[in-house]
Amino acid sequence: MVFKRHQLTTNKWSALVITILFTVIASEFKVIPFNGEDFRFGLGSAAFFFLLLIFQPASFVLTGLFTGVAVVVVRIGEDMIFTDDAFWLIFENHLPAFLFYFLFAAVLSVIKLERFKTAPFLLGAVATAIEFTANSVEHIARYLLVSDLHFEFREWVLLVLVAIFRSYFVVGLYSSITIMEQNKRMQGMLEIGSNLYAETLYLQKSMNHIEQITASSYDLYRQLKKQEYHSLSVQALHVAQEIHEVKKDSQRILAGLEKITKTKREMHYFLSEVLQLVIHANEKYSELLKKQIVIHSTISIDFETEQQIPLLAILNNLVANAVEAILYDGEIYIDMYEEFHHTWFVIKDTGRGISKEDQAIVFEPGYTTKFNDQGVAATGIGLSHTQEIIQTLEGHIDITSLEKGVIFKISIPTKNLRR
Repeated sequence: MVFKRHQLTTNKWSALVITILFTVIASEFKVIPFNGEDFRFGLGSAAFFFLLLIFQPASFVLTGLFTGVAVVVVRIGEDMIFTDDAFWLIFENHLPAFLFYFLFAAVLSVIKLERFKTAPFLLGAVATAIEFTANSVEHIARYLLVSDLHFEFREWVLLVLVAIFRSYFVVGLYSSITIMEQNKRMQGMLEIGSNLYAETLYLQKSMNHIEQITASSYDLYRQLKKQEYHSLSVQALHVAQEIHEVKKDSQRILAGLEKITKTKREMHYFLSEVLQLVIHANEKYSELLKKQIVIHSTISIDFETEQQIPLLAILNNLVANAVEAILYDGEIYIDMYEEFHHTWFVIKDTGRGISKEDQAIVFEPGYTTKFNDQGVAATGIGLSHTQEIIQTLEGHIDITSLEKGVIFKISIPTKNLRR
């Protein structure tokens, strides 16, 4: 607990230091719209706002205080080195910059920035108002300290325009990054969900077998008891009871998995989005296997579906098999189209293919062409899983072996896929 608290404190201080350093550096890249160097528009305020959004500091006020001090100190140091002006003149010229950062952070602290993050347009409007106010206070202070400074109406207008541009630019950048992160998390969740869905189907099938075995064991017990084989009948009953316990445990696991996959399936995706997830996942998989594989896709139909989890399980398994079937480099083609009220998924690869003799048994559990480094065969349940999922959607799958590679054609009634 002490370690976690120490780590949390360290992270907060690290975020504060990063905010200060990047803001100070960014503030040195500036545009001077007015005469002289009395007022400047730099990237410092944009960087400061962006980092506040990213890090969400424990204390906005302290962050604004330290950042404002750091910016002023650096600017004073630069002028002390590169100009001959008196210290107090330099100090008076740069002190107002402190007010901007301090006031900007203090107001963000008061309005509770976190509640605006989910509303980008409102966040941009709020940030614009805060920046305009902070800039105005900075310039008024500069006006009071520097007697020969003049500030006309057009310059107030420019303050407003710059505040709008910088605020919405930062909010747009932050929103883009947030959406990218959400998409990555969603993709990971869907991949997990598709795997769980396939395992749920296999577990359901095992449950049916367990039910049959339980009934057979109990029937055996009754027959043995009827024939007065007491010892054997007791063993048969014990076996039936143990299988029944396994069945109950499996039911609990199955209920949990179905609850998870049901939650994942409540989200809706377009077919094109599902396909992009499959392509992205298997491009990474081919890179992991150190293979040079190009995946091509053609989509002539697109609609929103509630069956993204089973579709991901089907397509991921077939495309992953295609990746594994290609030795070093090759190509995979994925076509999606509609014909006779059925949605077709055609997957073609340039791998080693499947012999005509094996095509009749390729979907049977246990069939495999994959072996590990020790020569141990894979389970061979991937394609049988795929076929079962397709059958639950009232679909059909065909395989055609080529001279180089193989083609899988999947046909599913569109009404079973379309939302």
